[in-house]
Amino acid sequence: MPYLALDTSTEYLSLAISTSKGIVARDWPAGQKHAEMILPSLATLLAECQLSMKDIEGVAFGNGPGSFTGLRIAAGITQGLAFAQDIPVLGISTLAALAEGCQANQVYVCLDARMNQVYCAAYRKEAGVWQTIIEPCLSDPDAIPLPDGSNWLGAGSGFAAYGETLKQRLGTQLNGANAARFPQAKDILTLALPDFAAGKGMPAAEAELVYLRNKVALKTHERIKK
Repeated sequence: MPYLALDTSTEYLSLAISTSKGIVARDWPAGQKHAEMILPSLATLLAECQLSMKDIEGVAFGNGPGSFTGLRIAAGITQGLAFAQDIPVLGISTLAALAEGCQANQVYVCLDARMNQVYCAAYRKEAGVWQTIIEPCLSDPDAIPLPDGSNWLGAGSGFAAYGETLKQRLGTQLNGANAARFPQAKDILTLALPDFAAGKGMPAAEAELVYLRNKVALKTHERIKK
């Protein structure tokens, strides 16, 4: 069954669709133009896959943390598409998706949160399943929580913005870093597909945003009220 995933939490617009031949994904540098680019880009990708929104069985989206404006765009588009087709949605952590995209079993994720802070989390894959070792949190780069053990791969824009500080903090626990990696829709979809298959999709109105700076998770209808 075809499922759609999208992410607008960073400066990239990322879309992916599952097809009978696998996941088809595209990423575009978007800057601040996610809102104007996303629907035309989605139409192009659907056409490439020879599908329409009527064929889509569910929509997954990166629900944070990340740019709050970007997260709201993703949630709004997801809600609109899901309401129109009466299909379920799933919010997937952008940090978990970033870890999924790495070719490693232990990933320490850091996204630049601006204001001299990072969004960070640590994940370990055991028996093919990701385990959360450090829950997603907001931290100063020189005070990020330390994981257990060693051989951690660093990933995300936090390592581009605060690389030396993060590497000094993690020390020998870190075995390298990929500062260019960002959350991608193909990895969001990879994480979402088993949950869709298990019937864990939720109504569009119950989709949550995770915005760690205010330590809140807002359901879409709660966000609209604000």
